[in-house]
Amino acid sequence: MIERQLSLDISEFSGLYDAIIPEDHLLRQINELVDFTFVYDELKDKYCHDNGRNAVHPIRMFKYLLLKTIYNLSDVDLIERARVDMSFKYFLDMAPEDDVIDPSLLTHFRRRRLKDENLLDLLVGKTVELAVKHDIIQSKSIIVDATHTKARY
Repeated sequence: MIERQLSLDISEFSGLYDAIIPEDHLLRQINELVDFTFVYDELKDKYCHDNGRNAVHPIRMFKYLLLKTIYNLSDVDLIERARVDMSFKYFLDMAPEDDVIDPSLLTHFRRRRLKDENLLDLLVGKTVELAVKHDIIQSKSIIVDATHTKARY
């Protein structure tokens, strides 16, 4: 069961984010400029909306996977870092004292919600496109695929 909007629990410690995370931090910029509701729109049909226990919101789950991609972390390392890194918790729209998910939920999310292999690439691609549009990320390199293959002739 999910709701359309991801809500941040109000905490007496939320002011820590303003004191600890600089305004020019990459995750703060992405969080403030990118509207992640497109993730909900892509994944809403993969959730039950009227019964069952509350699921971890798909936007938060996607943000976990985005952090994993940005920082090149394993599932376990990602969750451990999210437990102690305030910028990760801010990006995930969590209160500073909130508990993080179990790493097994990432595997479950990828297998059950992102069955289509191209869906994760599509969502990450949209996020990168929005970040480039807002000048958060700047691409200064060209990547060329130099895979050796045998030609027919």
